[in-house]
Amino acid sequence: MPKPRLAHSLRVEAMAVDLAQHHGLDPVKAAQAGLMHDLAKYFPAEKLLSMAQQAGLDIDPVDEVNPHLLHADVSALVAQQDLGVTDPEVLAAIANHTLGRPAMSPLSCVVFLADTLEPGRGKGDDLKRLRRLSYRNLPQAVYQTCDYTFAHLMEKAKPIHPRALHTRNWFLAHHRSQP
Repeated sequence: MPKPRLAHSLRVEAMAVDLAQHHGLDPVKAAQAGLMHDLAKYFPAEKLLSMAQQAGLDIDPVDEVNPHLLHADVSALVAQQDLGVTDPEVLAAIANHTLGRPAMSPLSCVVFLADTLEPGRGKGDDLKRLRRLSYRNLPQAVYQTCDYTFAHLMEKAKPIHPRALHTRNWFLAHHRSQP
């Protein structure tokens, strides 16, 4: 793993631990998932597709065009198969860190948010607002972070993965009016 990616993973770990502690979640699980979230980040596209197919993962046409989107799910496979991680909540948090998942656990929300909002991602006003929101309300932070990501994807004319859209819509529908 290149040094900048390792630094990112360490920042994700730190933010995930901080968010977990703030929300009364297990900081050890948050640290583990945060540190291992990008294990397959630099796998070649063919390897990501092959591993996903062998594991029987759902592969969307968007994944076929951009296999890099499979790195989260494949990272969970690597954590399980190569590193012996057995905790289903940690594995789910690793698998869900990029696209999210409707009804994902609070631990998955923490890692999803930490990956996008860790301090190395920038200092813009939108990021600062989303970071503050992630400490107040995880579900709202999830759908608003999805909106933030979608705006950047649309600006660059990139596809939006259906699972990410389902994640955003689920959290919006189920948690819009909660404080």
